[in-house]
Amino acid sequence: MDKFIPDMYQKSIFTINYKKLKKRGIKCLLFDLDNTMVAYTEDKPSQDIKELFHLLSSDFKIIILSNATKKRLTPFKETLNVDVAFSSHKPLKKKYQKIMRLYDLRPQEIACIGDQLITDILGANRNDCLSILVNSIGTKEPIWTRFNRFFERFILKNLAKKSILEKGKYYE
Repeated sequence: MDKFIPDMYQKSIFTINYKKLKKRGIKCLLFDLDNTMVAYTEDKPSQDIKELFHLLSSDFKIIILSNATKKRLTPFKETLNVDVAFSSHKPLKKKYQKIMRLYDLRPQEIACIGDQLITDILGANRNDCLSILVNSIGTKEPIWTRFNRFFERFILKNLAKKSILEKGKYYE
């Protein structure tokens, strides 16, 4: 169960204290796309995301790490001027390790931000990266995500019983 516990839990990508991450030695931010940055049904970034990424790009290497396809990620790559890792097969280790090799990063220099325990948080924790859970933006999700959410509810219930992770109780 420990691998499903995020190091941080925040309401959204806009409430994360990025200055604290920089002070911790974080050099790279791996953002999940769907229902972390934008709703699954949106096909381009909002103005708020553009502004956030513009500010963050002076302090961090930003990469969108997603299980989505190249076609889905391309508009975000072009509009936000960031790198993307598509078809990542999170929570498997392969893409995380490739990113570490390509950008000469150590796990403790990476923060992974996402809305799912079973893909985003487990993937980050399996690779010894800082894991940050945020609330899901939208309710519409593909079938495989709904399948993961079914199991995620049991994990959340178990962690809430132990007062480890409770929905809406944010921490850094």
